[in-house]
Amino acid sequence: MKIDNEAKSILERAGMFEHRSEPLLPVRLFVYRVIRHSVIAFVVIGIALGIGVAGYHQLAGLGWLDSFLNASMILGGMGPVAELHNSGAKVFAGLYALFSGLVFIAAVSIIIIPLAHRFLHALHLEVEE
Repeated sequence: MKIDNEAKSILERAGMFEHRSEPLLPVRLFVYRVIRHSVIAFVVIGIALGIGVAGYHQLAGLGWLDSFLNASMILGGMGPVAELHNSGAKVFAGLYALFSGLVFIAAVSIIIIPLAHRFLHALHLEVEE
């Protein structure tokens, strides 16, 4: 199934990957795809960090800088820095830690998707004789 250039550009804008019957994406466009996926991953991390900062600030009563430190340490897998004194803050910290683990897995997956697709696509290219 051949796809004309207009349809291909529409698929690219929609974030779709090329079919196995199509040639590998040129390196320039592939790099653009990797950068686009990386930006999406960092936006997801930024949103998760914002949720953590707001939660620590509101529920634990920490200042903005300490909230940022705690949220970024948990999001990075290091663990909390400040001692939490109320039950609401402790529940939030536990739930945020679980959420952060999922965000980490999602962000890594978003970044790896174009690399894995290119590798698998290269393996499935049909050799013309």
